Amino acid sequence: MVVVNHAKTIANFNRFPVQKLLQESHITHKQTIVDQLKKCSSLKQLESVYASMVKNNERQDCFLMNQFITACSTLGRLDYAILAFTQMTDPNVFVYNAMIRGFVHCCTPYQALEFYLQMLRAQVCPSSYTFSPLIKACTLVSALRFGEVVHGQIWKNGFEAHVFVQTALIDFYSNVGKIEARRVFDEMPERDVFAWTTMVSAHARAGDMILARRLFEEMPERNTATWNTMIDGYARLGNVESAELLFHRMPTRDIISWTTMINCYSQSKQFREALAVFNEMRTHAISPDEVTMASVISACAHLGALDIGKKIHLYVMKNGFDLDVYIGSALIDMYAKCGSLDRSLVVFFKLQEKNLFCWNSIIEGLAVHGYAKEALAMFGRMEREKIKPNGITFISILSACTHAGLVEEGRKRFLSMTRDFSLSPDVEHYGCMVDLLSKAGLLDEALELIRSMKIEPNSVIWGALLGGCKLHRNLEIAQVAVNKLMVLEPNNSGYYSLLINMYAEVNRWGEVAKVRATMKELRVEKTCPGSSWIEMERKIHQFAAADKTHPASSEIYLLLDELDVQLKLVGYVPELGFI
Repeated sequence: MVVVNHAKTIANFNRFPVQKLLQESHITHKQTIVDQLKKCSSLKQLESVYASMVKNNERQDCFLMNQFITACSTLGRLDYAILAFTQMTDPNVFVYNAMIRGFVHCCTPYQALEFYLQMLRAQVCPSSYTFSPLIKACTLVSALRFGEVVHGQIWKNGFEAHVFVQTALIDFYSNVGKIEARRVFDEMPERDVFAWTTMVSAHARAGDMILARRLFEEMPERNTATWNTMIDGYARLGNVESAELLFHRMPTRDIISWTTMINCYSQSKQFREALAVFNEMRTHAISPDEVTMASVISACAHLGALDIGKKIHLYVMKNGFDLDVYIGSALIDMYAKCGSLDRSLVVFFKLQEKNLFCWNSIIEGLAVHGYAKEALAMFGRMEREKIKPNGITFISILSACTHAGLVEEGRKRFLSMTRDFSLSPDVEHYGCMVDLLSKAGLLDEALELIRSMKIEPNSVIWGALLGGCKLHRNLEIAQVAVNKLMVLEPNNSGYYSLLINMYAEVNRWGEVAKVRATMKELRVEKTCPGSSWIEMERKIHQFAAADKTHPASSEIYLLLDELDVQLKLVGYVPELGFI
């Protein structure tokens, strides 16, 4: 019986081809390699898999090399991919595609373009999958001429009907500011939702929301990305109302939708509304990401909402967010602007990694709080850390000098911008210097600096000079500043009022009458008063001069009247020099 069974086994084995067994074994081995490559999360694992490939003489296997290159790009180690590629004698189009895709993924687009040329020189014919990452590389480096050549290659190889290739071309042309984007879109034989969305985004990016909206309404179907694109387009133009309407019409919202709306309100200085959207987002069980949290923290900074900011900081810590440079710089800025400089410094020194934004935030915080020497010391520390400053850094440094009246230090830093860091002063830097010199009473020097500017001085610069003139009672230069301001901002009543006050203080009532007559002739009306915020019990209260919209207005004015009475009882006499 045993012999019979053994004979049957041999017979069955002979009927099953050995070649097929070996082939299936080879396929299984290949799949194992592919699975291992997909699971690679470290360089050590990647090296181990590649060693196995070398041992089994699989370095020439194009399929496995395609997978290996993809794994290398995922880990950001294209140096290994390049080394492996150079060992191949006959890489096919899929291997070249993987290399081009990897270079784009790792933000080295020039090498992607070079590899495409190398591919053509090797007489390897591109596939449709070659062109999407290649066009993306052209977009990243704004290589218009190269992109146009690639467009010609697409036609030459017969891929003009491929939707994903044409969609990449639309994105490319819109990014380099060419109208060919719409021509490519109009010539597409078929369009999917991504092609429509890309074209809508192209119009929105160009600021043409009329065409973007027209396309949006024509779309046969829309996805969440399309709605987000439209909301972001309106936000960029400051059209909050249109962004709001679309946001509330959206059938579904993702994290990008909520964050875009928060940013829309923040960009329009509607910070309370930004916080309200964040709270609504949490009630919908949408988990914020790092970008959302940085935007919300920034809104708290502008409102001076320290208690809410602390609460959000706690939320960041409890929910496992990395204290990266984005959230870190936002927290530093928020605590500094809310008056808690100590907390700002604690966050700064706890950050393991600090970029320029973090340094700028802490330097500005120190400057605003009047710690000029500490701000300058922090700048010196930044230099020792080999962090190169930018224009914003010097605005904070010059502001620190202004607050502390450090004229010589300010002059030194202003010259250092160009001499030591090759940074050309912008209008903001000139504004800081004019403010510094004007407050120090060096009005002639300030006026000379304005006249020597290589860029046209704006109203802020002339306004700073006028403020210095008021402080030091220099009517001659004040008139020069006002004459300029009347051209730049003819309807701004503040400058006229300041000049009137200066003439009134020296009893030059004839000049007061002339300025008032000019205001009447030009129909200059008093501008709306500014407003301020205060946070109490995690609620933001907004106030403006002569405003009675606050629910507690009656009680507030009663208290002010009582304070006025008390001041008079102790001998306070109001200063009536200002009109």
